[in-house]
Parts: sequence; structure tokens; C-alpha cells
Amino acid sequence: MDPPAAKRRCTGLAPAPVLREGAARGVQKCRLESLLDLSAKRVAESWAYEQVEERFSRIPEPVQKRIIFWSFPRNEREICMYSSLSCQGPEADRDGGVPFQRGLKLLETSGSVERVLQVGFHLSGNVTEAANQGEPERVYRVSISFDRCKITSVTCSCGNRDIFYCAHVVALSLYRIRWASQVELRLPISETLSQMNRDQLQKFVQYLISEHHTEVLPTAQRLADDILQLGSEINRLNGAPDPTAGAGIEDDNCWHLDEEQVLQQVKQLLSNGGYYGASKQLQCMFNKVREMLRMRDSNGARMLTLMTEQFMDDPRLALWRHQATGMTDKCRQLWDELGALWVCVVLNLHAKPEERAGWLELLKKWDQMEVCPLEEGNYISEPQSSAEPRNPPVARQTVFKRAIRSWDLHWRDPHLQRILRGEVVVTGQGGVHKRDHGEKLLTFDPQGRPVWLGEQLPTACARVDALRSHGYPKEALRLAVAVVHTLRLQRRHQLEAYKQQKKEMLQKGTTLISNPEGWVSHPLDPIGCLVRAFLEACRVDEEGPSFYSDASCELKKPVYIHTPVPSATPNSGESYFTMALEVALLGLGQQRAMPEGYYAQDKVVRSEETLISVLADIPLDERLLQVMRRQTQLLLEGGPYSGLGEVVHRESVPMHTFARFLFTSLLPHDPELAYKVALRAMRLPVVESQIHHHDPLTSNPLDPVPANRFPRWFVLGHLETRQCELASTMLTAAKGDPKWLHTVLNSIQQNIHIPALLYKLAQDACKAATPPSGPPDMTLLNVALELGLQVMRITLVTLSWGRREMVRWLVNCATDVGMGAIINMMQGWYNLFTPIEATSVVAVSATSHATALRLGLDYTQREELGACARTMALQCAVKDPQLCALPALTLCEKNHGAFEAAYQIVLDSAATGMGHSHLFTIARYMEHRGLPLRAYKLASLALAHLNISYNQDAHPAVNDVLWACSLSHSLGKNELAAIVPLVIKSVRCAPVLSDILRRWTLPSPGLSGIPGRRNSGKMMGTDKAPLCQMLEASIGAYINTTHSRLTHISPRHYGEFIEFLGKARETFLMAPDGHLQFGQFIENLKQTYKGKKKLMLLVRERFG
Repeated sequence: MDPPAAKRRCTGLAPAPVLREGAARGVQKCRLESLLDLSAKRVAESWAYEQVEERFSRIPEPVQKRIIFWSFPRNEREICMYSSLSCQGPEADRDGGVPFQRGLKLLETSGSVERVLQVGFHLSGNVTEAANQGEPERVYRVSISFDRCKITSVTCSCGNRDIFYCAHVVALSLYRIRWASQVELRLPISETLSQMNRDQLQKFVQYLISEHHTEVLPTAQRLADDILQLGSEINRLNGAPDPTAGAGIEDDNCWHLDEEQVLQQVKQLLSNGGYYGASKQLQCMFNKVREMLRMRDSNGARMLTLMTEQFMDDPRLALWRHQATGMTDKCRQLWDELGALWVCVVLNLHAKPEERAGWLELLKKWDQMEVCPLEEGNYISEPQSSAEPRNPPVARQTVFKRAIRSWDLHWRDPHLQRILRGEVVVTGQGGVHKRDHGEKLLTFDPQGRPVWLGEQLPTACARVDALRSHGYPKEALRLAVAVVHTLRLQRRHQLEAYKQQKKEMLQKGTTLISNPEGWVSHPLDPIGCLVRAFLEACRVDEEGPSFYSDASCELKKPVYIHTPVPSATPNSGESYFTMALEVALLGLGQQRAMPEGYYAQDKVVRSEETLISVLADIPLDERLLQVMRRQTQLLLEGGPYSGLGEVVHRESVPMHTFARFLFTSLLPHDPELAYKVALRAMRLPVVESQIHHHDPLTSNPLDPVPANRFPRWFVLGHLETRQCELASTMLTAAKGDPKWLHTVLNSIQQNIHIPALLYKLAQDACKAATPPSGPPDMTLLNVALELGLQVMRITLVTLSWGRREMVRWLVNCATDVGMGAIINMMQGWYNLFTPIEATSVVAVSATSHATALRLGLDYTQREELGACARTMALQCAVKDPQLCALPALTLCEKNHGAFEAAYQIVLDSAATGMGHSHLFTIARYMEHRGLPLRAYKLASLALAHLNISYNQDAHPAVNDVLWACSLSHSLGKNELAAIVPLVIKSVRCAPVLSDILRRWTLPSPGLSGIPGRRNSGKMMGTDKAPLCQMLEASIGAYINTTHSRLTHISPRHYGEFIEFLGKARETFLMAPDGHLQFGQFIENLKQTYKGKKKLMLLVRERFG
């Protein structure tokens, strides 16, 4: 008997191999498909096979095969979507790349995919991996079930446990798509079994059990027992399951997604949330959700639901709430993306009502949970520190609140439908269009272009994002263009209103912010959404689909072309490219309030910089340059609606980064406009004591440093740095142009008050003014000097740790400018430097030999510079004699008159309270200079201010006292006699007095060079004046010190006391009757302190 027709190979019935999308389209152009294939394609996409069987009682076998053939997925992009993340880093190559790339490599290896068989809606085959790095060759068995062009389940013997398909499933799927004609095709196994008689069926079952008895024998026996039992459940049901017969009518038609693996992987990544790689992978999973939505795959919402459940189960949420702290920035960004994605899902155009109801229920459940993160980033709002009234507190706004509100939005509005269909109707009623119920609404602008005024911009842009996300790029573009026309119309009305209020507003010098919730950094990112939509429409894809290349995040710089806007007037030159730039400039230039909370403020900065980085990659041509000029001019004239208007609110977001981008872009083409916008943006009103509405082009007052810098701006330091960068950019660009340099300098002095930033600006200007090769720019150098002088003025009262370095730099800058700058700086030193800075740094540097060589000074100029430095030094010495007297004397050494004046200042200061340490230092300097008599006089003055008590034998001035006594001894008996009373009065410490006495008993070395002074070389006796007075004072000091120490002595100090008495005896013995005096002293101690028996015993043993 011939075998059943179902076992015949159907190679002749299959069409040409289905390659990539482009190749498939090329094949279709040169080959017409049969009506059977066209019908089978449509049925295979839309109908479950059970529905086909119920609709038709008998289906011819060729028709069945064509439906089954076309039921397998035909688009390789869908296989790629389920086998790779949207963005894989280079680290993926460690394991041979992402699964899709590995599957491609396996497919390209000859013989790696074999024994491919399609039985109904089930595909199976073997995939071989070649031996690699010591691992043997392995063969994996792969099974794939599919229905209505979707893979519904996969099984592979590799045991892959991941969200996405393994490389072996990819290889088998691509094999079936590319070489479908080589795949053996069979009808569902139930169809084959229906053609067998009883004997064939029994033989079939027995052979099947025989080949796989170890695996299926227990199951076969259980099923046989159930069938033989009349009342069993298996006998009560009609028919039998067939895994190859496709899905039922009631079964969900969606791609296979391992929910358990999604939950586990998200949970694991959240537990590693502190690492950069974990946040990056979670972001890639969000990108995968967007990719699924774009492919209109129901798994997009399903995967997002699973991810959200794990996000809500994150244990860190409860911890952050309990501690009342904000979450980390990386985690906060992920939550923002999660909320925005839910808005896209809820705004799905063709979602079923029951699906939307289910999403709303989930969103409300998550929204009501206490741990649900708030949109502003903190669980507890920051305290209001501003003196000005802020907006009243708003209700609790979680990250899901906007998605919940989006549930009320619909797509049934007739005008919205016309916009999406691209129907442009120019009305003759001034742009007013009547709705069906009679309500008048402006639906077209005066040029007849459609506008969408029914919603706020973020909501309208959320619709655009939803259209793009769900695979409606053309409709998204049409709505985006209508939104742009709406913005233009609104801005035109705003400018008209501002012109009527301009005079009053400028007189008040203040304004209100019309839109506190800015468009840039908005949770729905309306400006970014519009820019991405327009840029995507005019982007040129130089290569094929990106999923055929190695996955990498390092993408090439995009290339854009001017794609005309269909609704634009013929000669306007308007394109999606120009619209992208216009929208970005409009959003960045909007005046908006700085939000409260660290994260919200940081997001403002990051969002602005991200959008500007996108614009910076766009090369400006003439059309884009015209747009930039026009938009910049409108922003300058925008009044309270523009952050670059003449008057801005005190707490509006600064425009420094945006203005720097505009300045660098416009400077080569329109310098006047570039400087105007940069100078206008230099202001930072939040740190000013009052609002100035004058333009820096005409204003030049130097604002004071604000004492109270409120409200609480956590990013204020970052903003001030950006302000400094803008100023530095202008200074560098204005090199060689005195007019703009002085204008920029005035703006800097008016708006920047941080010394460190001013100092950096001065350094940048000096560096730019003095190139390594070429002459210096003296105007820019003078600007650097002026900025440095301002830093000195600001920090003179509140000294900083870096001032000494700043002073050195300033002197060096003044030297580059010239001798006149140094002289002017020294003549006005009291407004710039402290006295010690002026004498120890400025004067020394100005009079150094290196400075004279750099300036090329002659003798007269050196003398002039030296005289100015000496004058400054004397002034400093008068103001601060303790610190500046010695440096002044040093500077005035070569000028007798100045030196005498400095010496007189020292004498006058000694009488008014100069410390003994400074006087001793100056006295030693005088001795070093060969002026011993002046040194002696200063030492005598120092002794008059000194007091060393009985227990201060380690006093820091002891060495100075010994030096002064040696000096007086060397000068002669008269000087020694004069200093003895001073020493006795100032020093009460017995060891110090005895040390001085012994030194004086030695022969004096004498001093050479003093007329009338000769050394006799004789020793002085202690029995004669003036040493007898010194001896009496020493003995008296020992007696007083002894009684003082015995008052509170402890046994552990007995040894030290005995040694002290030994030194005292040596001093007593210097007197003629010293032995008797010391004996009487000891006896007196024994009688007076006889209660200290142990101590007196030690005294008796040592001294008798």
C-alpha cells in the first residue's frame, strides 16, 4: 500500500526562500504569488486553526499545508527582538555575543542545523555547536511551537534559563525563515493518525514506546489504564490533544515570554542596583518593552507589568521611606522611565476596553501603596526656605499618577482624527472651526495649518510618544507638526500680550513664571519627544537594519537630511530637521521655575545638558542657522515667557549652558547676536540682593556678595560653575576685540561673586592672553589682572586658604602687564592685600632680580620700583608692626633713611605693646647686621615685656633671654649692670637665673668693631655689683621655689626634688658664706616640713 499523501515531501509547493525584509520585497516584485498563497497568508496571520476547522467541514490538504506553512513567523526582526536586548555593551562578547548573533553564526556554519521537521504547528531540529577551546562538539535538540506567525513556546536541551531565546532556537528559527523549502512539512499528527487503521495505530504506538521506553513507558501505561477504565475522565472527553494542531480559538495569541525568568532577572538586577551594569541592563529591558510596543506586540505591556511588580517589591523602597531619604539617582531614573512607559501603554490607540480597565486597576493598586515613589523624588518634601511665597502644596503625586490620568484620554475627537489622517483643510473663517455640537474651537492657525489646542503641551506630546511607541510613525509626525504650529500660535499671542505690558514690567523689574512646570526635565519629556520624532523622520540609515550587525552601544554619529514637511508652504524651506531645532531651542529657552528637592533640580540640569548634547552633534547649514537666529531673537524678545527675556523671575532656571551653546554656534556667523544672548544669560538672580532689569551691555555696577543665598538650590554650585564656563568662553572668544572684552568684564564683575570662580576666570584669561608662541594680548591680559584684583578685594576680609597662591599669581600677571601695573598695585595695596602679604610676597617679588630681568628695567626704573616697595613696606610696618617690621627692615637695608624709619617704627611699637618674641627676633636681626647696641636696646625692651614664672624653665623665651644676657655681657660692665634689674624683674625661674649667673662669671668674649670697647678678659666676682644682686635673686628664687614645690609634692616626685636641692646648693656655694646659708636653709626645711618624714629622711641622707 502506498504511504499516505501526508508523508510526501512538499518541496515543490513552497515558495522561494524568505530572506530579510528587503530581499523578500525584491523577490515579490519579480514573482507573483498565487491566490492560494495570498489567502493562506492572511488566514495564517489572523485565524486560529481551530476556527478554520470549525468554519469549513472539509479542508483540502494543499490548503492545509499552505496555511500551516505561512503560520510560522516571517520577519527576522521579531526573532531578534526575542533573542537580544536593545543595547548590548562590549562585555557581551565575552560569551560570544548576544543569542541572536550566536544563532546567526551557527546558521552560517555548514551542517550546524539538521534534521529539521515541521509537523503541523510544531518545528523541531538538531543544532550542533562545534568543539571549541577544549569543549567537545555538542548537539542540542530544539522544539518550537507557533501559531498565527508567533512563536508560542520553545524548548531546547541546552537548558537555557533566560528571558530571551537561546542561540539554538534562533538558528532553527532563521533556518525555517530563510530556507523554508528545505524543511520537511507534515500535517498535524492527528491528521496522519486519522488515516491509520487499528493495526497501524497499534504498531505505531508499540514502535514509539520501544524507541523511547525509558522515557514514555510509565506514561503510556498510565494512559492505557485510564482508557481501559470506562468511567475515567479521559473517556468522558471527546477527541485527544494534539500539540501539533495549533492553538484554539480561546487561546491567547502572543509570543512566548518566560514570565518567571523576567521576574527573577529583574529582582536580581534590582538587588544589584548600586552597580552601573545593573542599571544599564534594566534600562535595556525598558528599551525592549518599547521595541515590543513598536512592533505592536502584546508582550510589551505584559513584560512591563512583570517588571513593575518586581520594582514595587523592591525592599529598598520601604527602607528609603522609613529613613525619609531619597533613592539613588540611577534608581530614580529607572522609575521615571517606568512611569513614562505606562503612559505610552495606557494611550494605546487600539487597546481593548478590558485591557485598559486591567491596566487602570493595576496602576491604582500600585499608586495607593505607601512605598510607591513620588514623582519629585523624595518621600518627604523639602522644607520651604524661601522668603517669597511658593506654590501651595500639591497632592501626593506618584510616578503612576500621570498614567492614571491618561486613562481618561481618548482618540475619538474628529479634529484629532483629521490631524492623524493628514487631512489639511484651509478654513476661510480666520482659523475657527465649529464642532458638531456647536462649540467653537480654534483648530487651524491663520495660515490654515492644523493646531491642537485641546490639551497642554506635555499631554499632546505624550500622544506623540504613544503613537511612535506603538508603531505609528507617520501619525506621530502629523500630530507633532500640529503641536509645533500650536506652539508658534501661542508664542505669537504671548509676544503681543507682552508688548502691552512691557513698560510696566520693566519698571517693576520683576515678573511671574507663567509655566512653573518646565517642559525640559518634565516627567513626560515633551520637548525630547518632539525632537526625537522629527530627527527620526529625517535620519539617514546608511546601512541595513541594525539587528544584523554586532550589537553595540557605540553607535556611529547619525546623519540627517532636510525632509520637507508636507503641510509647509512651498517656499518656506521648512523641514522636520528645522522643526527639531526650533522645538529644542523653544524648550531650552522657556522660563521655568527651579523645582524643590535635590533630584528634581539635578534632573533639570541633566535634561538640559542631554538635549544640548543632541543639538551639538547637528552640523549647522544655512537653513538651520536661519532658524537658530530667528529663535534666538524671539527668545531675547520673549519677555516673561523666555529665560532670556529682559526680566526673569528670581527663581527661574538659569540659561548659562544653553547660552554657551548658542554663543559658540552663532559666533562665526553673527557675533553681535552671539554676544548679546550670552551677556543676557550671565545673570544669576537667585544670588543677587535684588533683581536688576538693566542689560549688562549698558550696566556696570559691582553687585555685593549676597549674605543669604536662598532658596535651597542644591545644584547652585554646579550652576555657578556653568556660569563661569560661559564667561570663560566669551573671554577667550573676545581676544583681540577691546570693545567686547570690556563688556564681558563688566558682566563678569556684575554677576559672578565667587572668588574661586573669578580666580579661575582670571587664570583662563591670562593663559589665553599669553600664548607660548606669539606676542601677548595686552587688553586680555589687563582683563585678567582686573579680575585678579577683584578676587583680592573680595577675599581681603574673609581670608581663604588659597590667597597666598593667588597673590603670587597676581604679581606674576602684573609683571606680564608691565611696571606700571606693579606700581599701581603696590600704591593701592591696602585695598588688596594684608600687610604681611604685601611685605613678604608682593614687595619681595616686585624687587627681585628675576622681575627686573623680565621687565628689562634700567637702574632708574629699578630704583623707582624699589622706592615704591619700601614705601609700601613702611606703611605695612605701621599698620602691623609685629608681622611686618622685620620684612620692612630687610627691604630697607640698602636705603639708610628708610632703614632708620623702619627702626623707629619698631621702637614706637615696642612702647605700645609689641610682643617680646618679635622684639627678640628683630634684636637678633640687628646683631646679625652688625648693630649690637641697637640689638641690646631692643633686647632690653623685650625683657621689659617678659615674665617667666618659677616653674617655667622650659619657657620658649629662655633662649632669647640667655642670648640677651650674653650680648650685654659682651658689651661691657655698664650694659650688664643695666640689664640685671630687668632680668631679675622678668625672670622668676631659679634654674634660668642660676644659668645666667654662671655665664656672667665666665670671661666675656667682647665685640670687635665698636669704638672704645675692649675685652679685659677678667672674671667678674659674685661678691660685687652687679653679680651680687643676681646671686641674691637666684638664691631667693630657689628658696621660694622650694617652698612652693613642697606645698603639693607627692612621693613620686621626691627624687626630682632632691636633684633640685642639689642644683640649689651649687648656687648657694657661689656666695662667700653659701655653705652656712644652705645649711640653715636645710635645717629650716626639716623643722617646717617634719611631717613629711620620708622626704626629710632623703634630705638628711643627701645633705646631712
